This record gives sequence, C-alpha cells and structure tokens, in this order.
Amino acid sequence: MKSRIPLILLACGSFNPITNMHMRLFELARDHLHQTGQYQVIEGIMSPVNDDYGKKGLVSARHRIAMAKLALETSDWIRVDPWESEQKTWTETVKVLRHHYNESLRLLQNLSFPFVFPVLPELKLLCGADFLQTFKTPNLWKEEHIQEIVEKFGLVCISRAGSDPATYINELDLLTQFQHNIFLVKEWVQNEISATQIRYALRRGLSVKYLVPDSVISYIARHNIYTEESEQKNEGDLLQPLKLHKPVNPLND
Repeated sequence: MKSRIPLILLACGSFNPITNMHMRLFELARDHLHQTGQYQVIEGIMSPVNDDYGKKGLVSARHRIAMAKLALETSDWIRVDPWESEQKTWTETVKVLRHHYNESLRLLQNLSFPFVFPVLPELKLLCGADFLQTFKTPNLWKEEHIQEIVEKFGLVCISRAGSDPATYINELDLLTQFQHNIFLVKEWVQNEISATQIRYALRRGLSVKYLVPDSVISYIARHNIYTEESEQKNEGDLLQPLKLHKPVNPLND
C-alpha cells in the first residue's frame, strides 16, 4: 500500500452512548476505501459533540468520552478525541475537520514527513447516508461550510435501510458538483442499532447486551447515566447551529 494516499476517517456525533454500529461504520468505510486501490486508511477518529449542542437527552461529554474510550479498547486504529467536546461552546463541523487535518500535518512534520508518507494525507468525514439529508435543513448548515466539507475534505457515507443517498446528492447542486468526493458504502448486513433505541431500552431496564460493548454497559450501570430525567435534558431547546445560523430579521433590530 506504499503508493496509496494515506487517509484519516473522522466521525462527529453525539455517541450518546457509543454503540457497536458506530464502530462498525469505521470498519465498513476502511474496507471500501482500501478496495478502491487509492487509499490506505491510517487512523479513525471519533469526535463527540460539545455539551452546548443542545440535543435532547444529551448527557455530559465526560461520560460520552469515557464510554467511547472503553468501547475502543478493542480497536488498534480507532480512537476518541476530546478536543471538540472540550471547547467553550459548540464548534461547527467544518472547524473540527480543519483542526484534525492541521493536527495530522503537524504530527507528520514531527515524524520527518515526507519519509513517513510520500503524499499528503487526506481527511474525510464519516457519516450515515441520512446525514446528507441534513444539508437541506434550513439554518442547520452554512452553504460555504457544506462546500468546504465536500470539496476540500470529502464524505464517506454508509447506507442505512430506507435511505437513498444518491437521491440526496441529486437534490442538492453542491453535492452533485462534488459527488466525485462522496463515497457511498453499502452495508449488506443491515444493522439498525440507534443510540436513541439504546437509551429507550436502558430507561426501561431492558437488555442491550450485544448492541453495546459490555464495558460500556457496566459503565452506564455504575454511573446510572440514562434515566427519565436525563432524557428530558435540553427538551424544547433549539440546536445550537439553528440558533447561530437563524437569519436576522431587520424589523427586530
């Protein structure tokens, strides 16, 4: 693989809690990218969102980071990074991508680049295919940020049952323009585990074994993380990006 482009996969999300499916996305993406013959995946990074994001039921990043670290003890190439969660407030995804790309360059410089890799590494955003739909949500994204993400970095999207990523791409001119930088990966063994369903089961005392790593299940039980009270956190609040990107009405100035 010496002639291949080194590539880092970055997944941003709540990971509330981390599930086996979250980790499975990385494995699927790596297999697909290796099969293209172009890339060598050198690292996977999970970046849990800041507490200020405002999503309903979002528990403290302290717990989400701890659970991810426990889950990833079995991986020799995926790690959790706390940088995004440690910022003073919610950080836009494109800024998280910039940070990790710059960090990768800095690390390679310390390792006497270009002797480590013959070409500059690439960083791509790893997501579920339904993530593409969010680009159409009013005020959730800035158009220039969407363009930078798909043009400069690129996306690796894992398909889920009921999603149609090709249609999502076709419906947005920006995605169509840079579709060469969007990798669609088909998961033939359908796995529809969702963190929302996991929290639902935990609050009712139901088993989530084999859906979540045992170490994470033990951590949740030990700290009594997911309760009726925790699920009401941020209820009725707007997500932070919707607050920040909401158009200003000049009549209210």
